[in-house]
Amino acid sequence: MDTIFALSSGSPPAGIGVVRISGKAAGNALQMLFGRLPSPRRAVFGALTSPQGDVLDEALVLWFPGPNTATGEDLAELHLHGGRAVVAAVLKVLGTLPDLRPAEAGEFTRRAFANGRIDLSEAEGLADLLSAETEIQRQSAVAMAGGAFSQQVSQWRDQTLMFAAQVEAVLDFDDEDDVSTLPTDFYASIESLKCDIAQWLDAPRAEILREGFRVALAGPPNAGKSTLFNALVESDAAIIAPIAGTTRDVLVRPVALGGIPFSFVDMAGLRDDAGDVIEAIGIERANKEIAQADVVLWLGPEGRGPEAAWEIAAQCDRADHQPKVAPLHRISAVTGEGISELRQALILAAREAMPKPGQSVINARQRDLLTQAHDALNQAASQPDPLLLGENLRQVRLAFDHLIGRASTEDVLDTLFGRFCIGK
Repeated sequence: MDTIFALSSGSPPAGIGVVRISGKAAGNALQMLFGRLPSPRRAVFGALTSPQGDVLDEALVLWFPGPNTATGEDLAELHLHGGRAVVAAVLKVLGTLPDLRPAEAGEFTRRAFANGRIDLSEAEGLADLLSAETEIQRQSAVAMAGGAFSQQVSQWRDQTLMFAAQVEAVLDFDDEDDVSTLPTDFYASIESLKCDIAQWLDAPRAEILREGFRVALAGPPNAGKSTLFNALVESDAAIIAPIAGTTRDVLVRPVALGGIPFSFVDMAGLRDDAGDVIEAIGIERANKEIAQADVVLWLGPEGRGPEAAWEIAAQCDRADHQPKVAPLHRISAVTGEGISELRQALILAAREAMPKPGQSVINARQRDLLTQAHDALNQAASQPDPLLLGENLRQVRLAFDHLIGRASTEDVLDTLFGRFCIGK
């Protein structure tokens, strides 16, 4: 396997630029640049020189012999001065050394996975940690990257293997009295495992944490949606005009409120007689956004909004505004009346829907596999035939193997590790 290298810190210029080298030739590369291998896991200061003897930089150098490293391979780190020219010069020299090549996106983490340093769920958690923008995203990603979910899946897998062994004993030794039947608590134990998995399936989904609590502003044209949208995101993101049908496409703006990630969605006004084909497409897209929103703020006639939508009495500063009998909020985006209260109500609703701080959450891939395991356990819980029961348990174990990467297809790995930057 090739030895790879890349800048693992932020783009220069910066105070420090960390270049990482991983693979069999990492030690030789370090000796060529530094002149020697320093003591393992001890930072040493000295000059880095090119093969021609030119001084590239004076840097801190660290040497980590494998396999107990981040990637499971020999690993070297060069802590350089973080100027563009310095980093570029060192990377250029590394590219000329034998058996070295630049790393691809996510290749360091992929090698950590391939060498058993982390499993697939931990890698997914690390990807989420690198992209976290709010505190609640960071805490959840830390829990997943730390292996909380992986440990749980491993425990479930061990239970499933025990169940399978008990079924095999019945199949192999059905003429022996002491193993001819399953233990009395066998099916109760399967039900218990099924309930444990159901709790994870009922938990908040990872997508709401990553994409934000989605709030759609809906209503007929000129209901004040775009004005309210701008007030909530505190930006003139949407064009405001008294002409009906001004907003024709979907406009999404991510915002963090109270440490919670939100996605606010402005859209075309809803009406039956669209002015033209473009507006009709906008209305169709608006209806799709309403269907996938976590909360819909309805600014139209009372009682005519989507089910569970929040009734909002908008434009209450205007003499000609349409009053509502029992609105959830009365607001004026122009004067600011009710905006703060609406924002706080949305934060409270999002906190209820979001995972609790530090709680591990599962993504769509993990949810699909857990659902497969749950369905197979459901069949096993009422299956008297030991042959079919054994097959049900095999399906459960296979789902767990896919969850933590013991049996993963290349396209899944390519998609995951493609989320990482070059130096990670």
